[in-house]
Amino acid sequence: MPKKGETKANAKTESKKKRAYNAKPEQKKNRASRNKARNEAIKSGAASKGDGKDVGHKRGLANGGSNAKSNRRMEDASTNRKKGGAVGGKRSHGGGRPKGSKNKTGTK
Repeated sequence: MPKKGETKANAKTESKKKRAYNAKPEQKKNRASRNKARNEAIKSGAASKGDGKDVGHKRGLANGGSNAKSNRRMEDASTNRKKGGAVGGKRSHGGGRPKGSKNKTGTK
């Protein structure tokens, strides 16, 4: 078994990249901030362990929002993760019709 901070000899490249990314100081700070927000929600009774909820932000952190209590809300995990932290309020993955496609009535 590898020691702390090491990876298995047969670890996949993707796993190594994720580990390196998550080890960056900025990502550690972000993770600590998310954990703090979740713990505060648990203490206030808005969330409980294993409830399938995430702490979402009314105005996303990527869009200049803060991690203040007034900017946070509990959301279903899948709903929150669909948003994906996209900048400008636009999703970075699918969703909606492609540009130039016709709407339900058949007009552009």
